[in-house]
Amino acid sequence: MLPTMSPRPRSNLGRILDDLGVTLLEPLHGDVDASVDVGGVVIHDPIDEPVYPERALVLGIGLVSAADVEQVVTEVGARDAAALVVRSGIELTDAALAAADASGVMLLGLARGATWSQLAALLRSLLAEGDVGQAEHESLGGLPSGDLFAVANAIAALLDAPVTIEDRSSVVLAFSGRQEEADASRAETIIGRRVPDRFARVLTERGVFRDLYRYDRPVVVDPFAIGEEGLTTQRVAIGVRAGDEVLGSVWAAMDGPLTPERTAALRDSAKLVALHLLRVRAGADVQRRLSTELVATALEGGAGARGALRRLGLAGQQVVVLGVALIPPGGERPPRSDQLMVGERQRLADAFAVHLSAVRAGSAAALVGDVVYGILPATDDEAGAEERAARVARDFLDRVGARMPALVAVGSPARELTGVAMSRAIVDRVLRVLREGHAGGRVARLADVQTESLLIELRDIVSARGEQPVGPVARLRHYDAEHGTSLLPTLAAWLDGFGDVSNAAAAMFVHPNTFRYRLRRAVAVSGLDLDDPEARFAAMLQLRMAPGH
Repeated sequence: MLPTMSPRPRSNLGRILDDLGVTLLEPLHGDVDASVDVGGVVIHDPIDEPVYPERALVLGIGLVSAADVEQVVTEVGARDAAALVVRSGIELTDAALAAADASGVMLLGLARGATWSQLAALLRSLLAEGDVGQAEHESLGGLPSGDLFAVANAIAALLDAPVTIEDRSSVVLAFSGRQEEADASRAETIIGRRVPDRFARVLTERGVFRDLYRYDRPVVVDPFAIGEEGLTTQRVAIGVRAGDEVLGSVWAAMDGPLTPERTAALRDSAKLVALHLLRVRAGADVQRRLSTELVATALEGGAGARGALRRLGLAGQQVVVLGVALIPPGGERPPRSDQLMVGERQRLADAFAVHLSAVRAGSAAALVGDVVYGILPATDDEAGAEERAARVARDFLDRVGARMPALVAVGSPARELTGVAMSRAIVDRVLRVLREGHAGGRVARLADVQTESLLIELRDIVSARGEQPVGPVARLRHYDAEHGTSLLPTLAAWLDGFGDVSNAAAAMFVHPNTFRYRLRRAVAVSGLDLDDPEARFAAMLQLRMAPGH
């Protein structure tokens, strides 16, 4: 039996696990050496021994016991295989694990419910691509790999009915022709590229989505039972799965009974859609990861920055770095790191990348940590480039609106490698000011918040040294804590009001005479000379450096 892949290494084990690990594959035993090149995929055949490419990934189809695994892992280890894939759920004995250790072969598990054909097809797609893009035209099930519209049309021809392919959020990923044969509801869905909320709500209440994602059989939706205006054609849907993960669903608008032939066609179609959805996701992950690596390397300004900028097409150009961060729910700071926020950040990154590309061809954007960094080519002079970048940022926030509440920091224009790294450092400084609420808006440049940024850095220095406030401000804080007074806020209001008692008293919601009395008490307790500009500045600085200011 010939190997299913060319013997030339095209990917590595780490990348395969990154792309398929969540859905299909899980490490069972052995350390993941991400740098190990995988030269191809072979199917273990005890009767007809296959030809092993260098560092092969072996599919152990039919291995049902630990003894089988022990024997096969030893055999493939002698042929320098990189990993052996077995069905998850096999209880591996100490002898089998020891054999894997001795052979240097990693053991991987294929998720329950996933098919070996799904795995083989996805591995074929992944290993056929280089670091950037695909080396050649690929197909899955006779259709262009990842072309969901071609898949939808093929399914429509098979079922003789207009079809949509949707994700788990009822967003339309692709649709077939002949949609005019359906009803007004389908037309509304196609135009809006998602199922209307009122229909989705009814389907949820009636348990349609529950049945769709719980079972692997088609679900019939009677339009008259739903009773919604515009829904007049029967829907037949089936969930699309890869292993235990539900990827989406296929919806056909067709009347008539659900015959065994239609059921079989829908089940076969769902398997084909799963392959294409996985391929789309794998390809998007590869491109996203590559973009992230290049952007991060370029912003670091190290040895690889020049090459990264060249691969991004930005070498030798003047650029402006921008940083976008989500405002967490409830205004929490710092941002949460839970899965919800992770997904929101990635959606923000995708939206920002599209926006920058529409504004200026050649722009790059990627999520690095919890910040989406963008590199925007700039042809204006430095002042004009910075202002234009700020307009781009404001336009982006206007477009995403409340759906993605965010903050945007604008760096300084840069051309040299050190300048790009410095522009990124400025972005981080400005973002911190924005996140701590010391700026007046949601978009800022260093010129807008430089003083606030310097005060934050000064607070960091004081905190790192463990220094405590001393002098008049410290005496007032101690006095207020002991006597329950508000002399320190009184002093702060007077300083903020530039000595205007009326305005300061209004800010404290007290009568001016009461304010004057408190101010005299503050002077007496603290010993502060309000006529000394240096003493006033020192007091203002200490107040600005107070925690929580």
